[in-house]
Amino acid sequence: MYRRAMVLVWYCVSIAPAMAQSYPMRAVRVVTPVTAGSAVDTVARVVGQKLSDSWAQQIVVDNRVGANGMIGSEAAARSASDGYTVFLANDAVMAINPALYRKLPYDPVRDFAPVTHAANIPLVLVVHPSLPVKRVKELIALARAHPGQLNYASGGTGSPQHLPMEMLKAATRIDIVHVPYKGLGPAFNDVLGGQVPMMFAGMSNAVPHHAGGRLRILAVGGARSPALPDVPTVEEAGVPGFYYAAWTGYFVPSGAPREIVSRLHADITRVLALPDVRERLNALGFELVGSTPDALAARLKTDIARMAEVVRAAGIPQE
Repeated sequence: MYRRAMVLVWYCVSIAPAMAQSYPMRAVRVVTPVTAGSAVDTVARVVGQKLSDSWAQQIVVDNRVGANGMIGSEAAARSASDGYTVFLANDAVMAINPALYRKLPYDPVRDFAPVTHAANIPLVLVVHPSLPVKRVKELIALARAHPGQLNYASGGTGSPQHLPMEMLKAATRIDIVHVPYKGLGPAFNDVLGGQVPMMFAGMSNAVPHHAGGRLRILAVGGARSPALPDVPTVEEAGVPGFYYAAWTGYFVPSGAPREIVSRLHADITRVLALPDVRERLNALGFELVGSTPDALAARLKTDIARMAEVVRAAGIPQE
C-alpha cells in the first residue's frame, strides 16, 4: 500500500508541470460582474484579446450583472476549479459587499484564490457643465449655500460611486442628496444628460466626455493621473487626507491547481506590461499594477476592513 501511495504522489508531482505547460487546451471563460463597456469590462477585453492571441484559444468574457455584482460573483465562485473559469472582480464585490450584506452567496476570501491585482481605476469627481462650478472649493461653497438642494448620482447604495461621495460629505460637512440608480450606466447617462448634476465616475468613462465638453472633471479621487495632468486630486483641491480609487483583479475559484494559478499570473502580468496595452489603458486612466497573488490577498484584506469602516461612518444599514 505504501508503494502504491508513493507512486500516486510521484504521478501527481510529475503531471502538475505538464498541466501548466499544456494549459489552456480549450476556451477560457472570464466572468466579470459588470456591464459590457464599463471600466472593468474594458480591462477584461483588452487583456483577453492578448491572451487569446498568445494561447491560440478563445477568451470568452461573460458579463454576469445584477444584485450588486452578487450574481456574477456567485457564478464564478461555484465554477469548476480547473483554471478554465477566471474571475475579473472589482473592489465593489470583493471589499464593499461584505460591509453591505449580512449574508453573501459567496465569500471573497474563502471562495477565491488571488492571481494578480490588475489595475487601479481612478474615480473622478464630475459635474454637468450647467452646474456653475469649476473647482472643488466652488462646489463645496455652492453646496453649503444650498444645503440639501444638490443631488449626486451613483450606481447604487454602497457602490464605488456612492462611498467616495459620502467620504467627501463627511470631510467637508456638506449636505447633498444621494440618488441611487440600478447600475452605473443609467447613473452616468443621467449626469451626462444633466438630470443629476454630479457624481464620482470612473476616469475611463469620464475622460472622453470631459474632452468633448459634455462633462467637467473637477478632481481625481486617488493619485494624479498622466491621463489628466492638469487636474488636481481631491486632496490637492482642498480636502486633506481624501483618497479613493477603485480596483480590479483576477481571481480563480479556490482549489485551482497551483501550477495553473502560476501560469495565469505569469501570462496576465506579461500582458499588462506590454507597451501597447499600457499605452491604451493608461490613456483611459487605468493605473496598471500586475502584482503577486500575495499582494492582491493583502490588498483585499486591508480594503475589506477599510470599507466596513466607511460604510459604518456613512450610516448605511446592512441588508
